[in-house]
Parts: sequence; C-alpha cells; structure tokens
Amino acid sequence: MPEAASVAPPEYGAFPAYVRPAVTGIETQQILAVSQIALGDKSVIPLWYGESDVPTPDFICKAAQDALSAGETFYSHKRGTPELRETLAGYMSDLYGREIGVDRVSVTASGMSGIMLLFQCLIDPGDNAIIACPVWPNAQSVVRALGGEARFHSLDRVPPAERGDEGGGWRLDVEALKAKCDARTRAIFVNSPNNPTGWVLPADQIAELLSFARERGIWIIADEVYGRMVYDGRAAPSFLEQVEPDDPVFVVNSFSKSWAMTGWRVGWTVHPPQFGELLGNMIEFNYSCVPPFVMQAADVAIREGEPFVRRMVDYCRESRDIVFDALPGLPHVADCAPPDASFYAFFRIDGTQDRTLAFAQQLVREAKVGVAPGTAFGPGAEGWYRLCFAQKPETVREAVRRLGEALERL
Repeated sequence: MPEAASVAPPEYGAFPAYVRPAVTGIETQQILAVSQIALGDKSVIPLWYGESDVPTPDFICKAAQDALSAGETFYSHKRGTPELRETLAGYMSDLYGREIGVDRVSVTASGMSGIMLLFQCLIDPGDNAIIACPVWPNAQSVVRALGGEARFHSLDRVPPAERGDEGGGWRLDVEALKAKCDARTRAIFVNSPNNPTGWVLPADQIAELLSFARERGIWIIADEVYGRMVYDGRAAPSFLEQVEPDDPVFVVNSFSKSWAMTGWRVGWTVHPPQFGELLGNMIEFNYSCVPPFVMQAADVAIREGEPFVRRMVDYCRESRDIVFDALPGLPHVADCAPPDASFYAFFRIDGTQDRTLAFAQQLVREAKVGVAPGTAFGPGAEGWYRLCFAQKPETVREAVRRLGEALERL
C-alpha cells in the first residue's frame, strides 16, 4: 500500500501548526488599537469603551457576596437558574406588555456570549448575515470566525433640515436591506438602540422586518442591550412587543449597561421555546453555566434595580447635554446630533477621513483624551468618532475641552 501523501500546513506567522484562516484573518479591534496606547495612564480620559464610570451598586454586590458566603460556587443550571429565568420573564412581560414565557428565556455569560452562541447555531461556512451598520464590531467578527460572510447595510444619514425634533439623525432603508438577502442569508443582525449612533428602530420598521423574516425563514438577531438607555419613555421599541413565540427572532440583552455590570459578564436571550434545549447544549459546550453567585446578583438587579436604572438614565442625560452643548461649536466638527438612546456621541471631524484610526491615536497621545474611531464600526464611517459620555459631568466637560483644543490645532 502506498504511503499517504503528506500535506504541509499553511504558514500563519509564528503559529507552529495549522490555525483556521477565518480566525487568523480577523483584525484586532480598532478600539483596542487606540486604548492599548494608554491603558493605565491616569492622565488620559478614557472614553473609548462602552461603559460608565459608575460602579455596580452595593445591593447587587451584596447579593453576590451573600451567595458566595452561602456556598453558591458549584455548577448550576446551564440555561440559568429557574428563579432568574422567572424573574426575567416577568420583567419583560411587564416592560413590553406581552406575555414572555419562562421557556423562551436563557441566561448567557454576557450579551456577546449570547450573540456568539446564536451564530454558532446558524452559520455554516459560506452562509451570510446582513448586519445593519455602523455597529459594534464584535458581531461581524463572530460571523467571519465561523466562516461566514458579514454583509453590511449602512444606515442613511438624515440631512439636518429633515430631522425635525428627532435626535440622532439616522434611518434604515428596510427595502434596500431586504434586497441584500439571498439563499445563503441565515440572519439579519440589528442593534437598536444602536451603538455607536444612538439610532432607534421604530415600531413600524420592526413590523416590516418581522414580516420579511416570517416570509423568508430568515432569523433576526435583535441586540437590544441599550433598550432601557432611552431619554424619552421607559424603553425603546422592541421586537418583543410584536413577536409570537414561534417567530424566527432572537432578542439579546445584557446586565452590563443599565445595571452598571460590565465586568460581571451576564446577559440573557429570548428565543422560540423549542430552541431552548439546543441553546442549552451550546451553553454546555462553551462554558457549562453562568456562575451561580453571579446569577443571584443578576436576579436581585432585576427585582430591586428599577430606581437605579432610572438614575443611570438621568446621569447619562446630564452628560449628554454637556457634550451636545459644546460639540457642535468645536472646530472641524461637521455633523453631530444628540442621540435618542444609548450613551454615545457619534460625530464627524472634517479633514480626518483618510486617517481616522491614526487621528484617534493622536488624540490619546497629544490631547490625553480617548475616543473610538468610527472605522471600527463598519464601512462608511471614515472621519467619524464615538465618545462615551456615561461619565461624571466634570469628566465630560474636561474631555470636550481637551478635544476642542486639539481640533484648533488640526
């Protein structure tokens, strides 16, 4: 019998053996390319990441401490404890005015983990997902890591004369988005309220996308992590206000933003009830379960945290007003409008379109203020920048002052 032919593995830098090209081809996040310049430098005002400077409130921390003291350190339910899932189901049923069954709720190790798990269930190599952008960069990277194609559909910028009293100034062309779907489209990914723009998908367009998904058998993954960070009303419009239990829709959420729990890494997803067992298997294969003491803290966050959520919104509203009182008057700032939701300013600086990342890095080095480059959020955002204003008013004022001085030298 002849010997089998040996095939030399392709070379990938310093790796000693084969690594999937879909993984090695993923670029380092551009936000990291800015932040790593000055992490730990106390003289820099770091507004590049999407998190507040507010620590997790004491009542949530105490719940975790109590659970640890009680020995809640063993394996737990892979889809979340029954208590937390029931709490989440009741919370969402009240918030959206529709009954959300416990069988439709699974707890995940962060909203990002939920997105990863869902795409693992949906994407084969060669499949594609339509992603409305600008958008947080991790969703597209997940699709690519799985061997799929991330097809971007850019939001349209609304001219100032057409904006009226609405903030943000962005809109989605649903018909154009639908036209990008083909036989290999497995999902449409929509982040509303949107990071980085603060755009909010209106209820009539939710209905349009839902009808299309039902007709074509395409999944919708709705990232609604900023659903409570709205400046008018209790919550942003949600797919959960319109979906039936068996609709092809996943809604992803997280404790990170509204409950100031970014480092806890806990979130949840709402899905068709028949999807629960499959998602539970994927959770088991990825990380077994969310730590039980973290779930106990999350349960208390929902049950007792409504006053804190309202304070977080008011906290961000104050800093939003500071930013947008100053930002439009800064040199070279050509396009900005206060967002309807989220805690970001997304604005354009003329003269930096061909060096967006480099200019963000320059701001860190020279002005000691850190913002995220718009090019991190998909195509069409050259010359745009994201600033997280979920910070103390005095911090935001100083950051805008430094930015203004830097722009005077541009």
